[in-house]
Amino acid sequence: MRKKLKKEVLEFINSLHQAHEEIRGALFHHNNALAQNMLCECQEFAVSLGETIEASEGENHITVTYIEDYCEALFHAFEEMKQPSVQENKICKMLKKQLIRIENSVRNDIRIKKEVVFFPYKAAMWDSLESIYLAAKEDPECDAYCVPIPYFDLNPDSSMGKMHYEGGEYPEDIKITDWQEYPFEEREPDVVFIHNPYDDWNRVTSVHPRYYSANLKKYTDKLVYVPYYITSGGMTEGQSLCSAYLHADYIVVQAPKFIEYFDKSIGRQKFLPFGSPKADRVIHLCDNPSEPPAEWKKKMDGKKTYFYNTSIGGMLGNTRKFLMKMEYVFRCFQGRKDACLLWRPHPLLESTFDSMRKEYRPVYDRLKQCFIECDLGIYDDTPNLEETIAWSDAYIGDEGSSVTSLFGIAGKPVFILNNEITSIPDSNDLRKEIVKGISCVDGCDDKWIITQGNRLYYSPENNYRYEWYCDLSQYSFGNYYLGAYEINGRVYVCPVNAQEILVIENHRIIKRVMLKPCPIRTGLFHGVWIIDNYLFLIPLRYPAIVRYDTVRDKVDYLEGYHDIFIKHVQREWKVGGGCSWKNFLMLASPVDNKVLAVDSTTMKAEIICVGKEDTVGSAAMVLEKNLLERAASGDGAESGFGSTEEEAEIWLLPYTGYTVKRWNPETGAVRQYNDIPENLCGRNDRPFSWLTTFRDKAVLSPAFGNIFVALDKNTGMAEEWKLPERMAGERKDFINGMGTFFKITAFGEAIYRFYHAEESRLYEFDAEEDSLKEIPIIFPQEELEKHAPGFGKDSEWLVYACRENALNTLPDFLDGKICGNAFDRDRQKAEYREIMENSDGSCGEKVYQFVMKNK
Repeated sequence: MRKKLKKEVLEFINSLHQAHEEIRGALFHHNNALAQNMLCECQEFAVSLGETIEASEGENHITVTYIEDYCEALFHAFEEMKQPSVQENKICKMLKKQLIRIENSVRNDIRIKKEVVFFPYKAAMWDSLESIYLAAKEDPECDAYCVPIPYFDLNPDSSMGKMHYEGGEYPEDIKITDWQEYPFEEREPDVVFIHNPYDDWNRVTSVHPRYYSANLKKYTDKLVYVPYYITSGGMTEGQSLCSAYLHADYIVVQAPKFIEYFDKSIGRQKFLPFGSPKADRVIHLCDNPSEPPAEWKKKMDGKKTYFYNTSIGGMLGNTRKFLMKMEYVFRCFQGRKDACLLWRPHPLLESTFDSMRKEYRPVYDRLKQCFIECDLGIYDDTPNLEETIAWSDAYIGDEGSSVTSLFGIAGKPVFILNNEITSIPDSNDLRKEIVKGISCVDGCDDKWIITQGNRLYYSPENNYRYEWYCDLSQYSFGNYYLGAYEINGRVYVCPVNAQEILVIENHRIIKRVMLKPCPIRTGLFHGVWIIDNYLFLIPLRYPAIVRYDTVRDKVDYLEGYHDIFIKHVQREWKVGGGCSWKNFLMLASPVDNKVLAVDSTTMKAEIICVGKEDTVGSAAMVLEKNLLERAASGDGAESGFGSTEEEAEIWLLPYTGYTVKRWNPETGAVRQYNDIPENLCGRNDRPFSWLTTFRDKAVLSPAFGNIFVALDKNTGMAEEWKLPERMAGERKDFINGMGTFFKITAFGEAIYRFYHAEESRLYEFDAEEDSLKEIPIIFPQEELEKHAPGFGKDSEWLVYACRENALNTLPDFLDGKICGNAFDRDRQKAEYREIMENSDGSCGEKVYQFVMKNK
């Protein structure tokens, strides 16, 4: 019996005690008729009480028997009152005795049962609650209800669209209660479990507003949120703070380390680091697999089955490439006799197309239709994800998905696809993967380069012919470090997502310079500047500009200026350009005319306004030295920038629009160039990526613009500037707009080069011959294969996997020809035990026991 009902029953019995006293009073005043009427009312109340207890505890319950005896005593009392002489005390004592026996039975023989309700919405996500529900069902002192609730697609304007209800899609052994027949407002369940944290914060779907967490909390003692996902090592920022966290009493997390990912405003006492019910289910099913459907079994017979996952995150990242990748995957499996492709799209993928990428939905539908009609494999839209995993041999797909974790826990290979690879890679693709850019800043070189798997390569002759130098990390994912820079004979590796600077010497790491820890895991830094013996790390989301003194081995931090050179606008990070000028670090705003000037020696900062106030902002700053042939004067000393050993100006390339500025920091003089060629077009933001002075012109390389532009520095006139038609050596197809024209100084002479970003090719530009000659960028194939990571620790976000690249292609994986470490099931399972509590499948039981004990 529910606690609330038992309380009501006892209050009801107390009312009968009071009625007995009124009967005694009526008999005392010889009003037998009134006493008989009250006995009749007691009889009606007793019958109702018996029916209530019988409905809760069963018809043969002892308390019901006592109530029957009480009703019989009421009848005898009624008959006795017809007699001329009524023994008042005898009747009242008899009734009291009977009622006390009932009361004692209610207190001692009726055990309080808790009512626990689960409100899932997507049948495919039921696994995130199932093992807790099964633990509740096994508890004889608990009534557990599974009540699937409706949810809605959201229209582009965030209004409620089509309603969905999936109550008929749950496993057969799960008893379903219709949501319209469970008035939780009246029943006031002891505990409510949910797996949707968003309430009205989602842009794609919404559960029925009646089931928003704030409303549920009004009618329950304990509200528990269980994530609908599990992670392979990290969490996205979008999960750090959701609506349900504010109202939930408990939040289940899969291991203690993940608590730090949540917003600091969430009380740490809420977290239950007990694992994941999703892991419980996949462990159980992989140990005890059922038979797949006959049609599936026929397609799987004699083949390895590859589970292909297409996720929402992968689709939203680059929808065009995502769809091209789907087509490529289908081609790779077509006609193979040894491999079966099982494609399972994310359950909300089509809804997300409709709400956020509507223009691409027809392309997706055509690919889906082709897959099904051409019988390219198994299309899986069933709600039973874990059963499908149990029937599969390996995973291919995006990394940002709970499915990767489930395969990891199950000990099956995880092969992460690269959506940029949409055809069989060749040697050119390998070079493009390795070479992500060339330094365009005069004074910097490309002697050191960080390649896939956090491997450091170097060119001994500084001629773009590279060889392996050392490994930088236990992780193979290559987004930990931004670049390597040589200062006074030592190499310093600077982070992009790591939180350390590595000091390299003699083919090994000799020191790790640890930075102040930051809870943000991705996008920490976006640039590095070297001024004398200082390394400056330019932050994106790290909370400070970092200066490392390579001589004194000292780290300093400058906080409080992010809002000058970084802006988060309409879900996009905008970062202004930067450069070094004399002994100053200069960082421009991406949205206005401000520039932050930081003295590299003192770390004192000053905000400067360049010209008139505007909303253009600067996407790049390019230093041009020795523009004016005059002796340095002492006038600049009063400007706060120190001595004037050489004259220099800074070009500021617009973040928005086409106005280019030429600024003298000493005098404050600003010249604006507004002329643009008629055929210049493209996006209105970041039209230019770089500027280099060439003869009497300033040549602007395109970013999102479509052409190179040459500005006459004196007249301000602009015209299209074309790269030479003649290519030295073998002629190649050439995309004029995809690359950077730049200048370096060597032995006092200007050398001009062009870097073709699309092809990762570098060219020497001969101004006299008006030709380009390719500078080969060479990485020995055998070196790359020897140091390829293969399967292993990928990153903090993905503890064990292999990534698709030009060395390890999807066909290579299907053929079992992986460069680097081979798949090791025992190691994979060991790595996942580090990030998953109760990986023996006992999470649900432990969550349930804890919540009920602490209710």
